[in-house]
Amino acid sequence: MIGDSESMNQIQEMIEKVAPTTARVLITGENGTGKELVARAIHEQSTRVKSPFIEVNCAAIPSELIESQLFGHEKGSFTSAIKQRKGDFEQAHGGTLFLDEIGDMSLSAQAKVLRALQENKITRVGGEKEINVDVRIIVATNKDLKEEIEEGRFREDLYHRLSVILIKVPPLRDRKEDIPILVNHFIEDISASQGKLPIKLEDAAIKELQKIKWTGNIRELRNVIERLTILCSDKISVEDVKKYVRPLYQSE
Repeated sequence: MIGDSESMNQIQEMIEKVAPTTARVLITGENGTGKELVARAIHEQSTRVKSPFIEVNCAAIPSELIESQLFGHEKGSFTSAIKQRKGDFEQAHGGTLFLDEIGDMSLSAQAKVLRALQENKITRVGGEKEINVDVRIIVATNKDLKEEIEEGRFREDLYHRLSVILIKVPPLRDRKEDIPILVNHFIEDISASQGKLPIKLEDAAIKELQKIKWTGNIRELRNVIERLTILCSDKISVEDVKKYVRPLYQSE
């Protein structure tokens, strides 16, 4: 959580208020804006900090496997279920379960998540026993869930269960004043990982970086800074930005 812009300060204040509670949180924002960092900050400032923080990327798990991932399964419940497995709800017991890109979750899995939130109980795939779970739910998405609801792809009742607290993470282009501090952080971090001293950065180079729209947000900025630290010898000049970065953004 790096930045001292007004929008980032507001998010930090929101985290401080929300973290000590058990309220569910819905984090929205474009890819690469740092939604996971917000979720982790909430967990780390909560009373559950010593308990697990389990992250699930709903977009990366096939729809036919998401229920087994979340709720676990009993041995023999399907072809590849060669042994019993505890799901993420059980593994996060006492802690926080972060469901990233929940807008990509299947309607079937949404129904089971809703039941888990309502009753604080889950049932493994292929099982009958109800298992009590104490889990704080934080979710994130880059989609407009209200639009997904209108299109029939997301349950409205689940949305209202999840959206007790709403935190919107702004894109980098809307907080360009944070770019200098982000760039310096990335330079130090990348240089340390490469075992060399941090490279110098000209003020004009930072101003040039601030002109870019950064559609990939913070993730994209970090990649660019890593490229510059590798390709530039003793300092990063405005000419280096125009040579190694700007050609990719000529249409802007």
